[in-house]
Amino acid sequence: MLIKLFVIAVLLVILYSLGSALLCLVKRKDQPDKMVKALTVRITLSVTLFIFLLIGFATGILKPHGLNTNTAETKTIQY
Repeated sequence: MLIKLFVIAVLLVILYSLGSALLCLVKRKDQPDKMVKALTVRITLSVTLFIFLLIGFATGILKPHGLNTNTAETKTIQY
């Protein structure tokens, strides 16, 4: 459960950084350095989260649940 909260928190920080960059682009056109810094933070967090998820899947800490293919709608009739 703690890992899920960590992933959600990082995603929220990524969205905040993206919104901050958008605000700098629209309102503060004379300060492009802030926009570049916000986008750099977003890219760094995105890559870090992706690597964290890959390591989690590889080590077995995180398990993808996938789709349930054993439902009545997906079963084929064999004659």
